Amino acid sequence: MIRKLMITAALGALALGGTAQAMQDRDPAYEAARASGKVGEKVDGYLGIVGESTPDLERIVADINIRRRAVYTQRAKAQNATINEYAISAGCKLILRTAPGEKYQAPDGSWQTRTQDPPILLPQCPRS
Repeated sequence: MIRKLMITAALGALALGGTAQAMQDRDPAYEAARASGKVGEKVDGYLGIVGESTPDLERIVADINIRRRAVYTQRAKAQNATINEYAISAGCKLILRTAPGEKYQAPDGSWQTRTQDPPILLPQCPRS
């Protein structure tokens, strides 16, 4: 319980810190892929390819995921959590931050399109 609270509390810093900066550094190809639903947020805290993969999409997703893993590694260590625990907690927040029309992964692994309704989250995700 304490570990979960620590991880959740750290996500505020994550949202304003490394991942936010990584998101600001997106290239236009990533923005287009996200807007068109070719990439989406996964429950594990990483970006995924939705549908057909291309070398360009693979490059974009790999680049962002490498940056995310570096942030998760640093933050997990600071919070005395595993990288996986921290990444899943970050995935909850990233999915919550998707905009209507963007893709995200539901707990069953299916890709969903975000609507005005709250996204389908893992049971351990905070709901706000």
